[in-house]
Amino acid sequence: RSTLAWCSLAAVAGETISRAHIESSSSANPIRRVVGMLQMMQEKVTAEGKKEKELFDRFMCYCKTGTGDLSASISAAESKIAQDTSSLEQATAQKAQLEQDLESHKQDRADAKEALAKAKALREKEAAVYAKESSEHKTNIAALGKAIAALDKGMTGFLQTSTGARLRQLTINMDLSSADRDMLSAFLSTGASQEYAPASGQIVGILKQMKDTMEKDLAEMTSTEEAAIKDFEELSVAKTKEIEAHGAAIESKTERHGKVGLEIVALKEDLDDTSKAMSDDKKFLEDLDKNCAT
Repeated sequence: RSTLAWCSLAAVAGETISRAHIESSSSANPIRRVVGMLQMMQEKVTAEGKKEKELFDRFMCYCKTGTGDLSASISAAESKIAQDTSSLEQATAQKAQLEQDLESHKQDRADAKEALAKAKALREKEAAVYAKESSEHKTNIAALGKAIAALDKGMTGFLQTSTGARLRQLTINMDLSSADRDMLSAFLSTGASQEYAPASGQIVGILKQMKDTMEKDLAEMTSTEEAAIKDFEELSVAKTKEIEAHGAAIESKTERHGKVGLEIVALKEDLDDTSKAMSDDKKFLEDLDKNCAT
């Protein structure tokens, strides 16, 4: 419409110039000045009309290319949103799994530490019991050995010493037959005032049997203690490795959890920016379609 107006104005200017030129043949210089002015107007109008046409052509060209560019941009944004949404869902699921794994590792590490502490406390208790009982057995075995050696020589003076007192206690505490217990008790009560005949050997025989029993008990006790020490050492090594493994896993997954958290933040921001840009492109495309249709 503007182009048509400019064209009409140019035509009028041209007609005016023609008339002025005819009249100028019989007129003075002022007419020529008017003709010159009109010619300048005609040139200006023609130039502006040409410029407007160029602008209009450019606008129509943009209508054709701009629509395609915007549509491509919107399509790319939709694809990116779908991809980022999928990545966000995966990252969120991974973060939740890492949190669950961390909780499990922390609990397992705590359980391993508790198990190791309990095993250590039990080992210390067992070691203390062994130390006490093995010491008593060794003392009793030593006392029995001294008594047997003295009786083999026909000597009974040891009955008035600590060795005699320990033998009397063993007579009460050890598992003996009634006959052996009675014979040994009678000897320990009266033997100090009587001569002992080594040849009879009954008392010595009982004492040797008691010594053998105690030595066997001590050997079994020691074997059990050594096995318990070995078991504890193996358990300690295994639990220590388990604790260290859980610690390493906690450290690694905590670091990964932080990185995934940052990825989630970045993905959310990217999604927001892409969604806003796509919304702007859609609005601009709608406006462009309306303007290009007029």
